[in-house]
Amino acid sequence: MNAKELREKTPDQLREELANLKKESFNLRFQSATGQLENPAQIRAARRNAARVKTILNEKAKSAAE
Repeated sequence: MNAKELREKTPDQLREELANLKKESFNLRFQSATGQLENPAQIRAARRNAARVKTILNEKAKSAAE
């Protein structure tokens, strides 16, 4: 997922994507705690994707307020 794809989505779609990423992050942390996580880099990727979605949401909110 890159920023260009995210900018094409509506704010509602972005909020849904953010919720999915938070669920994924929770599941990955749970797997890590139980020792079932195979690729620890997935946690970092999920966190970064969530931050990317939040950034795009804030950009869209700022542009709508102007």
